[in-house]
Amino acid sequence: MPNFDPRTLNKQAFQSLQTLRHQAGQDNSLLKEQKNQAMELYTYLSTWGLMRLKAEEVALSQTGKRQVVERFFNDLGTLSGRNNLADSQGLNTLVALSANEYLGLTGLGIELANEFGF
Repeated sequence: MPNFDPRTLNKQAFQSLQTLRHQAGQDNSLLKEQKNQAMELYTYLSTWGLMRLKAEEVALSQTGKRQVVERFFNDLGTLSGRNNLADSQGLNTLVALSANEYLGLTGLGIELANEFGF
């Protein structure tokens, strides 16, 4: 049975947020968009679910918000072993999951979103 280190989620979220921060440089408006989206991920995901968040990703017009959602799905794919969640086929992947797989992935996503909002 594989061991799961709970620091894995913290580390993944921290590295992603650090990368986004570095990419934003001194652009305070972009930083604010990123911060707000990172803090909203948990509530959005808990309310609407992964499929809705993935569908909304394309519609996000604010660059900072879209970057956070893209990083979130990249990290979720890495952690879950479903590496295509971040690409254009991510929504199709979510639709094709069994109910148990989707619920499990949603649970992992909620925990990861909680780390993004810290």
